[in-house]
Parts: sequence; C-alpha cells; structure tokens
Amino acid sequence: MPASTNTNTASAMSTAGLRPREIDFVTRFNKSWESLREILGVMRPIRKQPGTTLVSVEASVTLAESVGEGEEINLSEVTYVPSTKTDLTVKKYKTSTTIEAVEKYGAELAVEKTDEAFLNELQTMILGDFYAFALTGTLTDTEPDFQLAVAMAIGLVSDKWKKMHKGAGETIVFVNTLDFYRYLGTSKIVTQMSNGIEYIKGFMGVNTMVITSDIPEGKVVATVQDNVDLYYIDPGDSSFSKLGLEYTVAGETNLIGFHAEGNYDRAVGNAYALMGMKLWAEYHDGIAVVTIATDATDTGDGDGGDGSDEGDGAGGNG
Repeated sequence: MPASTNTNTASAMSTAGLRPREIDFVTRFNKSWESLREILGVMRPIRKQPGTTLVSVEASVTLAESVGEGEEINLSEVTYVPSTKTDLTVKKYKTSTTIEAVEKYGAELAVEKTDEAFLNELQTMILGDFYAFALTGTLTDTEPDFQLAVAMAIGLVSDKWKKMHKGAGETIVFVNTLDFYRYLGTSKIVTQMSNGIEYIKGFMGVNTMVITSDIPEGKVVATVQDNVDLYYIDPGDSSFSKLGLEYTVAGETNLIGFHAEGNYDRAVGNAYALMGMKLWAEYHDGIAVVTIATDATDTGDGDGGDGSDEGDGAGGNG
C-alpha cells in the first residue's frame, strides 16, 4: 500500500533540503537542554553576539546613618562591582566515521552511537564549565558535616539575597555524589534522572539538589535559580552562511548547529557541531561554597536518620 498523501518521506525531505540526521541531532540536544533548564529553574536563554563579554558582579550595601524622629530617612547605597568576566565565543567540534567502521559494526552503531556520544560530551563540557565557575563563588564557610554544610549554604545564599532586597526564587544546591550517598547510608530515597543529571526535589528543604561527581568531595555549592542564566550564540546566524557554512538548527532557540557530509577523498563521514553556550551566574557573591571539614561518616549515624525521614518524603513528592 502506498504512503498516505502528504506523508513526509525521506525522499521528500531530501528534495526539500532537509537533513533527517542533522534535525534529529539538534532536536535531541535542544530537548536535553530544555529538560535541564526545567531542573535548574533557569530563565529563558539569552541570545548574545559572538565575542560578547559576560560579567558577573558582586554587590555590597553601605547603610546610611540613622536619622532622628520625623526626619527624612537617608538612602542606603548599594554598590555593584564587576567580579568575573569571560568571553562568549563560538566553539567548533568535529567527528569522523570511516566506511570501514560502518562495514564492520553497521551504520547504527558506527554513526548513531557516535552522534549520541558526541551530543553527551558537548552537554557534559558545558555543565563542567559551569561547575568550575560555581566553585569560585565568594560566599564561603566551613562546617563539620554534610547536613550542616547544606544548611549553611542555603542560609548564606538566602541571607545575601535578603540583604540585596531581591526576589531570589528557589535555592538550588550542588553536591558530590559520594558525599550525598555517604550521608544517606542505607536510607531508602528516590532520586530522579534526566539526561544524565541526577537530582532530587525537596530534600532537606532544598527546592532542587543536583548530585554530581563534577563537584569535588567535601564541597557543597548553592545559589538561587534566578542567579543562573543560559547565554548562547545563534549558530543559524546569517553571517555564518555568508561564508558558505550552513548548519542545521531547530526549535525556537538555536542552541547548536549541526552539519554532516561525506569526504570522498578519505571515505569518511564527517559531523560538525557549532555552538556558543555558557551557564553563567549574574552575582558571583550570590554563590555559596561550603567546605565539609571532616569526613561525613563521622556524623553519619546521627544525621543519617534525619536525612532518611526527609529523603523518603522528598522522594515521594518528587
């Protein structure tokens, strides 16, 4: 039986200049980041031009002198000082698959698995870059165990935002995988997984706790959701096409461009990714980094019981 009228067949897509593999790659990448933005509570992505410098600031408040009865109240001064800068640049990546690999392993393994690994590595790189930046946050403290470290990280961030008189939204905490499970011990708790990101909602009063090995053991990082933005360069920018470079993009937000083509000279299939993305915190001193001074197992027995009660409830809600 022939295909139904107006069916989007492979030949029709090819005739229209559409590339199914490229569309699939960028669509999966965008869906992955949409899911991640929902987990982190990140605001809508902000489009920036190539070469744009991102600035993170630190805020301080100088209280004005108090006045007498009936006198006009002096205005306290809030100062914002540039703290950390980085350039938002275009990054280019390429993979190649040989016809020998396709012949030996088949197209699905040689091509599709390569694309999958390529996509995962690109996402991991962006997250790793953000974690490295977050660990430089200037709200610092040291606590004797995991539970206190998490509590103080939340407290430091909350206190900072209240002093700046800003609506902060929910707190998000990043903890090391081994620290988290060492604290829980044998407690039963349900964590969630999305696109390789393990997290839990409502644990120890935290809106979202991300559990990752990119945060080193003995460190707890926290900030508020409104402090994290996703900046990006549009790979579909018309100025790139003027160079004869056409990248497939998809969706309302063009986070990544992808192009695949064969190289007959080398009998390989090349895949190219073009992107300029960075997770960035507006307030550098709105990131708390708390150090756990001793091994969490020193207090695991006492704290672990509390954690299991909260954890079970959190897991059920999550």
